[in-house]
Amino acid sequence: MSKAIGIDLGTTYSAVSVLSETGQPQILLNQDGENLTPSVVFFQDFDGKDEPLVGIQAKNLAASSPEAVVQYVKRQMGNPNWKFDSPSDTVYTAEEISAIILKRLKEGAENALGDKVEDVVITVPAYFDDARRTATKHAGEIAGLNVLRVLNEPTAAALAYGISAEKNETVLVYDLGGGTFDVTLMKIKDGEFDVIATDGDRNLGGFDFDNALSMIIAEKMEEQGAEDIYTDEHFTALLREKSENTKRGLTTVEKTNVFLDYKGKSYKIPITRVEFEEATKSLMNRTEELLDDVVEESGMSWDEIDQVLLIGGSTRMPMVQRKLEEKIGKKIVYSINPDEAVAQGAAIQAALEIANKSESADVSETVRGLAEKLVVSDVTSQALGTLALSNGVKRNTIIIPKNSKVPNKYSEYFSTVVDNQQNVLVEVTQGDDEDPQFVTVIGESTIKLPGDWPAGTVLKVTYHYDVDQTVFVEVHDSDNHLLGTFEVERQANLDKSAVEVASRKIKDLTID
Repeated sequence: MSKAIGIDLGTTYSAVSVLSETGQPQILLNQDGENLTPSVVFFQDFDGKDEPLVGIQAKNLAASSPEAVVQYVKRQMGNPNWKFDSPSDTVYTAEEISAIILKRLKEGAENALGDKVEDVVITVPAYFDDARRTATKHAGEIAGLNVLRVLNEPTAAALAYGISAEKNETVLVYDLGGGTFDVTLMKIKDGEFDVIATDGDRNLGGFDFDNALSMIIAEKMEEQGAEDIYTDEHFTALLREKSENTKRGLTTVEKTNVFLDYKGKSYKIPITRVEFEEATKSLMNRTEELLDDVVEESGMSWDEIDQVLLIGGSTRMPMVQRKLEEKIGKKIVYSINPDEAVAQGAAIQAALEIANKSESADVSETVRGLAEKLVVSDVTSQALGTLALSNGVKRNTIIIPKNSKVPNKYSEYFSTVVDNQQNVLVEVTQGDDEDPQFVTVIGESTIKLPGDWPAGTVLKVTYHYDVDQTVFVEVHDSDNHLLGTFEVERQANLDKSAVEVASRKIKDLTID
């Protein structure tokens, strides 16, 4: 019988977990015997054929062969314009690169378990939009996995935190990962995990703090005579690696030295925690803005928050803990492992999905008991709407507001524009702004009308939104007769045939 696993597919590091028969999530060691796998792919070219390396070996080769290495691909998920040309001149999409990482994680899990792995829950940032969530699901499918669910990272972390004991708390999840930032407020009560509000920035993470540190180091090198630092691709990759290591060092010491060799000269660069924190003040201010927004949207006050969960390796920076303690007015304690909790929560959800799918599913009584007790509800991280004319001007009308519970169903009423209108174009949008240029059209369909209606005839547009972020649209007339339906096919994502082609492509690769 195959095992269901949870995968935290991170920007910089990934982790895999499984729920034991006793109901405890366990991190699975990878092929290198480590808990975490760098989300890095290095392409080896053997006689015109790619053989990717994934993990620590790939990360170690990033500085010496940057042109053959892919890092931070999570930031490109859902971007149809991003491509990577390997040394063998093979073109890969972001979904395919992520699938290579996932395939390696899958094989590592099978080695650790001594069993086949098919079913998986993969986590994503809560603020990931529809295209990025779908791209993540496609990556899992391309890797040969059955994706049971795409789960928000803060929700997964809360599951890992709340499974160990009966808790009745209001919890703030602060998730600062390698490439993304999320903040989520939720209530945990009697086995129910109820998300109240969430917000985030998909382009704010440890990567940006590393870049700020790189700039400090580069400026100090230039003061010592270095030139054209950022024109040297190999040195830039080395500088990024040194910056990441320096950032980690500054979590425990007030100052350190960075040693670098560049164009035949050795450089000793002193760095203090104070100057690092000053250089990244704007990044911390951005996280604070999002924190304030979530608490305000929830209608709660800071003193109503019982617990703060710190998720992601970047939360180890002292300024993060200091900022949160100022906000909440109490000491922050690391109650869960910030690197492993998301994968552990995903494993819990994976086991619940299997147990709830069938009474005959091969799960222990303990796990089945958890499935009967635990209830997880989430919210939409972004609004869904449609484009319509208002006083002759095209505007975005919100149908499902941000932070609405899922699954859900919402309706709005519109009217025809001219006499004898033959059809109506329903454009499904994502975003909160009224201005069409600041929202994204994620799908559309033309619905045929009877053709003999006068202008101003009322139409009801209904959106159905499920836990897997599938959007189904219905259009009715004023007498509630169905005029047409469609499921949103994401314009930024691969279609079914493209996923199948990519699956065959990745299946044929030898991945180490």
